[in-house]
Amino acid sequence: MKLLFELAGDHPDLPFAELDLVGTVLERGAQVALVECTHPEEVPRLALIHTAMEYLGSCDATLASLKDLLRELRPESPRPFAARARKIFGNTMDAAVAEIERTMGSFIRGRVCLQDPGEEFRVLISGDRCHLGRVTWRYDPREFGHRRPGDRPFFHPGVMMPRMVRALVNISCVRRGERMLDPFSGTGGMVLEAERLGIRGVGSDIDPMMARGSRLNVPGGDFPLADSRMLPFRDGSFEAVVTDLPYGQSVSIRAESLETLYRDAIEEIGRVLCPRRRAVLVTHRDAGLLAGEFLHTEAAFTQRVHKSLTRHILVLRR
Repeated sequence: MKLLFELAGDHPDLPFAELDLVGTVLERGAQVALVECTHPEEVPRLALIHTAMEYLGSCDATLASLKDLLRELRPESPRPFAARARKIFGNTMDAAVAEIERTMGSFIRGRVCLQDPGEEFRVLISGDRCHLGRVTWRYDPREFGHRRPGDRPFFHPGVMMPRMVRALVNISCVRRGERMLDPFSGTGGMVLEAERLGIRGVGSDIDPMMARGSRLNVPGGDFPLADSRMLPFRDGSFEAVVTDLPYGQSVSIRAESLETLYRDAIEEIGRVLCPRRRAVLVTHRDAGLLAGEFLHTEAAFTQRVHKSLTRHILVLRR
């Protein structure tokens, strides 16, 4: 099954990494991806996607080519429909959005209803290509908007927002019923997001205050007190590890140095991770070479949060 995805524009590459959860990316453009979807049931989990669509076809980014495509496909809708177009920055299409939508409406068989359509056909114009799809799923911003970390029973500054946490969990490709570890669990945000998805999350931390706070935020959650350099788990215990490694002077005192802490923790992460499965690590310094000593690096991203904080996101495989 081929699905067309309209991606969020927060980051140029992270949404494509998240799509590994649902299938194989066949074609990519600015904020557009065509995916051979082997796990369509996972689409509602996605956090960095605006819409998912049944893929109908693609053509050059000209109005004449779009007309030819619509004439060839002869799409129809048994329900009242709306035709929508989006021109993504940098596209080469000369026609205006209104003209594109009128053209779509004239070729699609059925009754147009812009106020309350039962179905939506959507054209995405990205670069020099037009992509046509029928919308099957749409992201609801309320999914994360009402779950702010500051509203939880226990809060600590510097935690990631739920939408970003969800994306990282998705990038790990962990699935319902599998086990995921966060060895620097902090306030328990990773485990909380995992449990919402039916994943068996475990969050360990060396700080008793954090472990107690995590249990307040995730009642019944599994939060053992543990040193990330000597994890109390068997080899290959987890199908995924997702964590935000600490930074700053306050954590260095628990190891000889921050580099030593990272090295020992990453070695332990590799030990408890199942073979051929993923670990997603967030650091605030480039730890790519260090991680490469123990795990295979599949991808690396940077995300500027503000002028004094840049996240480094490593996608690793045992």
